[in-house]
Amino acid sequence: MSNEQKAKDRSVLYVSAGIALIFVAFSIILPSQMSKTSNGVLSFLTTNFGWLYLLSVFIFVIALSRYGKIKLGKDDEKPEFTTFQWFTMLFGGGMGIGMVFWSIAEPMSHYMAPPVAQPGTPQAMHDAMRIVFNDFGIHVWIIYAVCGLALGYFQYRKGLPCLISSAFYPILGDRIRGPIGKTIDIIAVFATMFGVATSLGLGAGQIATGIQYIWGIKATPGMTAVIIAIMTAIFTLATVSGLHKAMQAVADVKVWLSIGFMVFIFLFGGMVFILNTFTHTLGDYIQNFIGQSMWMGNIEWTKAWPIFYRAWYIAWAGFVGQFIARVSRGRTIREFILASVFLPSGFCFLWLAIYGGAAFNLDALSNGAIQAAVKANISTALFVTLQQLPLYVITAPLALILIVTSFAGAATSATYVLSMLTSGGDLNPSKKLSGFWGIAQGAVTIMIILVGGTAAIKTLQTASIAAAFPFMLIMLVMCYSIFKALKEEKV
Repeated sequence: MSNEQKAKDRSVLYVSAGIALIFVAFSIILPSQMSKTSNGVLSFLTTNFGWLYLLSVFIFVIALSRYGKIKLGKDDEKPEFTTFQWFTMLFGGGMGIGMVFWSIAEPMSHYMAPPVAQPGTPQAMHDAMRIVFNDFGIHVWIIYAVCGLALGYFQYRKGLPCLISSAFYPILGDRIRGPIGKTIDIIAVFATMFGVATSLGLGAGQIATGIQYIWGIKATPGMTAVIIAIMTAIFTLATVSGLHKAMQAVADVKVWLSIGFMVFIFLFGGMVFILNTFTHTLGDYIQNFIGQSMWMGNIEWTKAWPIFYRAWYIAWAGFVGQFIARVSRGRTIREFILASVFLPSGFCFLWLAIYGGAAFNLDALSNGAIQAAVKANISTALFVTLQQLPLYVITAPLALILIVTSFAGAATSATYVLSMLTSGGDLNPSKKLSGFWGIAQGAVTIMIILVGGTAAIKTLQTASIAAAFPFMLIMLVMCYSIFKALKEEKV
């Protein structure tokens, strides 16, 4: 690549960083106006195009291919990571703080305010668990897999740069290196950076709330900023060290700690109740899969939950897809679909059934303690649940570590992908660039927290989700692009 081409590659970095800086500046200087504008844009999109969010994700679900033997790489290429390493990084890159934060809070929220059933009834509980399966199951992972499949195929089998724009080569040809391709990459960078920043702010807020609940240390904006700085240092150092070192270590700690909590809660949270809940919910989820994928019977509720979730996952799809493509080089399409969709979905179902089932069981035994916690402060739901179980003095601090590693797993992959996207698709971006993006995400979040508090973080979250709308359209075209290319393969 010539020096001129390398200079052009920097345009994504400069434009993305510039847009981010302008957005942050306006968020700090004019917080109320930014909040009003972001909420207005999101309301317009969900009201007028909520149906498209649901329909698009359903299209992604049915877009599985018959070209299962084709490799994401050359025909004789071997996988870079062992199967276990691969799985931990797939799961760690795709599911961060949300699983820990919402696995108890969301089913309880739906139980108390269901979209259809009477609140507080057995039917409301069953519906709540099915809804949570729908929000964290196949629909999530198929969004990531569609993006990852297209990126992995064009990058590792066709030799194109590791950029989101490369997935559009069958349609755009060499124009992917021009303004259209750069625009696609800039949208992906914007959605990724602010998606991670909002998750960092929300995750740090949950940690601060947990510290206050456990030890009585008040959760101030200053404390939250310190927590953000510590988390930023962790995931930035992990990213700079590379895929085979700390990134893998973070993923391993997260998975093993997650499994440990699942086993502990299953054993002491009511095994029979949890098993009954899992069996009933899985059957209900499978039976109603198509209907619930596009259900809009309660518009306001649908906008607040399923549409919000679909938009949030699409906002993350660019970096998660790029990351899972990177760690899946050498795998066949069939292996990739099974490992990136069905295995993580199954893990999520088990997780949600254990946490949600135990929460409902323990809530009944404690005369509504967990419902009360969700009503008072949704961030305390996990800690109140653990308080009903043995060894709380040990499990509560471990829960804080789980939250940190859950976020760090996603943040390391995001920082790595941001570095790739802004270095012209370099598979091994410089440590300097990786460090810049890691520090930038933490610094942006700290500034916004100190100036505007949690309300400013919610504004960022709203803006990030609104940015998912153009990326959703990009992904629909991406589906066509990958099928167009696969038709030319000899299978």
